Amino acid sequence: MSGPLLDVRHLSTHYVSARGTRVTRAVDDVSLVLDVGGTLGIVGESGSGKTTLALSLLRLLPTAARIVGGEIRFEGEDLLQKSDGEIRRIRGKRIAMILQDPMMSLNPLFTVGDQVAEPIRVHEGASRRSAWSRATELLKAVRIAAPETRVREYPHQLSGGMRQRIVGAIAISCEPRILIADEPTTSLDLTIQAQYLNLLRDLQRSHNLALIFITHNLGIVAKMCDQVAVMYAGRLVESGPVKQIYNTPAHPYTQALLESIPRLGDSRKRLTAIDGQPPDPSAPPPGCAFHPRCPKVMDRCRSDAPPEFRVADAQTSRCWLSDPTTR
Repeated sequence: MSGPLLDVRHLSTHYVSARGTRVTRAVDDVSLVLDVGGTLGIVGESGSGKTTLALSLLRLLPTAARIVGGEIRFEGEDLLQKSDGEIRRIRGKRIAMILQDPMMSLNPLFTVGDQVAEPIRVHEGASRRSAWSRATELLKAVRIAAPETRVREYPHQLSGGMRQRIVGAIAISCEPRILIADEPTTSLDLTIQAQYLNLLRDLQRSHNLALIFITHNLGIVAKMCDQVAVMYAGRLVESGPVKQIYNTPAHPYTQALLESIPRLGDSRKRLTAIDGQPPDPSAPPPGCAFHPRCPKVMDRCRSDAPPEFRVADAQTSRCWLSDPTTR
């Protein structure tokens, strides 16, 4: 295969009310690229469209959601042109996802072993005995102590950190090419969070995974990712290499997010805050969606939505300040 592993082009996903009178643009004209073995961080405030973007990649959207445009090219093939049966064979085997809350992913009525073994039996046709044996190996791979015992236990018998590792074991059970991790450390304390991030990185290296890491924590992105895409109101407002964007952010929203991170030795008494609230995605403001909160707003921002500008070799920004004709 030549080219990127995943190439998303102008993807738009809308939520439509039951009567069709209210349209929410949860994902609006998003394009991104993920290479084999690469790590992409997707960041933004709650409600910016990060999870809807991830669910769109897997076509796991709720009934009210519709992918209304764009392409999702995985290994050169457009997933939006696949039948339901074809996408089910890809989902969980070649593209897997760790959801934000492990208790929403795990069935309380089935043992851990049954749930880890299920994708192996479904996608690879393994026998129950063989799949259970593989499940025990996977629990060991995600560093769960006494895996032979844990496979026979139920989710409620495990700690939050263990449950998060279990869903990680399910996600890598069929050795996918891409692993999407949606806020996987939100419910973990800092010590367990650090251990889990190290585990994900080790799994990525050992299985040659491409990783999409969805989070609101820019510190985690700096630790885990090669590339970062910043979302606001359903759109990517800035994207590029992590080091480049952290050193020279071009979009005022990215700048504000970075300035809100606490740092050791910082003499400021108060952290920088972004005034106001994100817009209602069903009734976005005209022009740039960030302009009501932007400290650098210009008259043009209030009426015209900025296109994507290239500010460096691999860095893009949707901001009129990045327009080369006005610099």
